[in-house]
Amino acid sequence: MGLFSFIKNAGEKVFGGAETPEEKATKVKDQVAKQGFDLSGVTFSADGDKIVVAGQALDINEKQKILATAGNIDGVEGVEDQLTLKTPLKIEIPDISKTMYTVKSGDSLSKIAKEVYGDPMQYPKIFEANKPMLKHEDKIYPGQVLYIPQD
Repeated sequence: MGLFSFIKNAGEKVFGGAETPEEKATKVKDQVAKQGFDLSGVTFSADGDKIVVAGQALDINEKQKILATAGNIDGVEGVEDQLTLKTPLKIEIPDISKTMYTVKSGDSLSKIAKEVYGDPMQYPKIFEANKPMLKHEDKIYPGQVLYIPQD
């Protein structure tokens, strides 16, 4: 649980500019739902440029993907994590600095894989973990936050 920062002007463009907090929260939830996550029991609320995500996620992987998807929306500067897990952890919670990666200019999935795994050929693992948010392995952009699986 905590607050995660994102680049406000990077990501999917879903806002028109004059949304109420309720409309903003609904648009973020709709965008996250498009990715195929089970959002029954998950709520979204907006507080300025921050999105608060609360309720229960299926497991730690889905939780981190939901948070990353909510933050990768143009106009969202922070995501407050108030999610708990339906499936309890059997291991220690992963270090968030190792499971979330902010794309920098010049990055590619293979470059990121080399940095985090030591092997550029592990890029499909990152691509698969971020589907369907990522539609193509070459379509990443600076400021985007990717989930990095640790298994």
